[in-house]
Amino acid sequence: MSTVRPGPGSRPPGWQQAHAKRYLETGGRDGHDWEGVTTLLLTTTGRRSGQPRTTPLIYGRAGDRYLVVASRGGAPEHPGWYQNLVAQPEVYVQVMADRFKARARTASTAEKPALWKTMTAIWPPYEEYQARTTREIPVVILERV
Repeated sequence: MSTVRPGPGSRPPGWQQAHAKRYLETGGRDGHDWEGVTTLLLTTTGRRSGQPRTTPLIYGRAGDRYLVVASRGGAPEHPGWYQNLVAQPEVYVQVMADRFKARARTASTAEKPALWKTMTAIWPPYEEYQARTTREIPVVILERV
């Protein structure tokens, strides 16, 4: 039996904020497991506002590092959270109840193929998203500091 995964734009406005709120309130008990995958909360600093911005994201692992994908469903522009961490790579991550400071960086050209394979095994629609856009979808490495 396959899992039907909603496409981008099929979720109601504000769903990410509601997901993050439930995740925070329950220490990840409600929200860590989502549509057959696991999610973390990434908090970046707004590049213009300077305010914290929290986004739930599907994640994978590569050793001790966490991996997230800046897909935005294959939209032509990078997601805001990615633009924020490029401007300010010091971020906070929450996995279940474990909250920690991390340094974010985009996977290098040499690193990306193996990490992309890891992430598309977790969420196959990433391949479809990449086919939809001319931009190179980044894989972001989050390293605990």
